[in-house]
Amino acid sequence: MEGAFLLEVSRRIKEFRLEKRLTVQELADRANVSKGLISQIENGRSIPSLPVLFGIIQSLEMAVSSFFDGLNLQAPNVLVQRKKDYESFTKEDAKGFLYKRIFVKNVSASTLDFVILELSKQAKRGEVVTEAFEYKYIIQGQCEYLINGEKYELSEGDSLFFDGRLPHLPKNTGTEKCIMLIVYFFIQK
Repeated sequence: MEGAFLLEVSRRIKEFRLEKRLTVQELADRANVSKGLISQIENGRSIPSLPVLFGIIQSLEMAVSSFFDGLNLQAPNVLVQRKKDYESFTKEDAKGFLYKRIFVKNVSASTLDFVILELSKQAKRGEVVTEAFEYKYIIQGQCEYLINGEKYELSEGDSLFFDGRLPHLPKNTGTEKCIMLIVYFFIQK
């Protein structure tokens, strides 16, 4: 949760800066910090100290309560991330490198298992549970995920994260095979 919280704070700083039509340099000048620090904070590469964070919020002419309004500190059981919502960012002074943050989640010490699943149109299976958190990224096709009685429609480029201990079942809803990247996070006990 900590990493996701910090990335949300970074995202909000950039969002509110753009809403106010401020450049990175203008916000830096107002907050009495360097342009590089603002850039690093907005890209999730640096964590501001509380005085710096409050200075930035004040420089955005916002109340602290407004800045944090609606920030959910509780992690949902299922998180769907749509391709259109992936956050684009750049690092350093590189050309032609465009990163897209698909997903970030802090999970305590775990074993990771990376898998490619090809789900045919005729694939059948009952619901299962897994002793792991599961991340799915749809590479090709479409599917419907039934998780704990709720349905989630996913298309190419969408991703999904959930607690695998919830009963779940994927169903190919496209006209061709569905291919997905799966990452299992097995928690160490």
